[in-house]
Amino acid sequence: MVPAELFARVDFPDHKVLVAAQEFHGTLSKPAGSLGVLEKLGAFISACQGQVPPHALERARVVVFAGDHGVATKGVSAFSPSHTVQIAENIAAGGSAINVIARQSNAGVRLVDVSLDHDAWGDERVSRSCGSIDVEDAMTEEQLLRAIEIGKRIADQEIDSGADILIPGDIGIGNTTTAAALVGTFTLAEPVVVVGRGTGIDDEAWKIKVSAIRDAMFRVRELRQDPLAIAQKIASPDLVALAAFIAQAAVRRTPVLLDGVTVTAAALLANKFAPGARRWFIAGHRSPEPAHAIALDALALDPILDLGINLGEAAGGAAALPILKMAVDLMIDMSPAPAAAETADLEDSEATEAAEI
Repeated sequence: MVPAELFARVDFPDHKVLVAAQEFHGTLSKPAGSLGVLEKLGAFISACQGQVPPHALERARVVVFAGDHGVATKGVSAFSPSHTVQIAENIAAGGSAINVIARQSNAGVRLVDVSLDHDAWGDERVSRSCGSIDVEDAMTEEQLLRAIEIGKRIADQEIDSGADILIPGDIGIGNTTTAAALVGTFTLAEPVVVVGRGTGIDDEAWKIKVSAIRDAMFRVRELRQDPLAIAQKIASPDLVALAAFIAQAAVRRTPVLLDGVTVTAAALLANKFAPGARRWFIAGHRSPEPAHAIALDALALDPILDLGINLGEAAGGAAALPILKMAVDLMIDMSPAPAAAETADLEDSEATEAAEI
């Protein structure tokens, strides 16, 4: 099986609308280009929606994929794997950072338990944790395909329910190790370059993490043209579901506001699953993780924020949402420049006279 059998073709945001949106900014009551990145963001959303000005972003949805990682048992994190379940419970109860940040923009939060290490089952579950990617496959082919189906289905559910922008997130102790291995594999960066401190590990744990990433990358060294095989061997069920979610959003012509290193690693994988998906991505922020900057460069994305956020959960992506909403509202609510307003009035008058004749 190849990705083309799993994902439909990705259409790009409308380039003609993008140009029209850029020209529209020149008619507003401000000097041309004076709003900088806000103008680019607003024009991008116009291109995604196919209209100028765009409609307001009214139903942003944060979807956090949760899963544990076998490699976490090797000492690559400052926290034990059991901590992930506690984080998930806090999000479900509405008391985590992502809940607070999302509430500021009236964004809904959904938690998806794909592979947490506890006894549970359901339509969104794949496994209890996953293999340690430095020495074994993360999952079976059956689990890989199930994770992809779950991610696609959740994207469809959210979009069919009216979501106009999606903000994916991920939680899981050890997830930055998996993310770094994927980023290194897809960008050919060395393990020592992509590895970061994650949750705040010391030097000894950092060495263990480098070794784990090196060994994982070595296991897929000859598979760079086979993203499904790479995902099965060195990703995780939650990250694969996340990548499928992002890819399906692009297929469904819905913009995706990316979070930190794990989500952006999944976005790299999503762009392999559905070539061209990156055209629908917006980088919410840049985290301190080295692999994040490398992944953003590979996707040709400039982040909106750089606040040193290193939490995950979609916190950095959601923190950028108010700025994105502002960029859209500026196009909707700003008055036209006097000359543009006079031209519009003249055109309306001519149209009225023509109608009377």
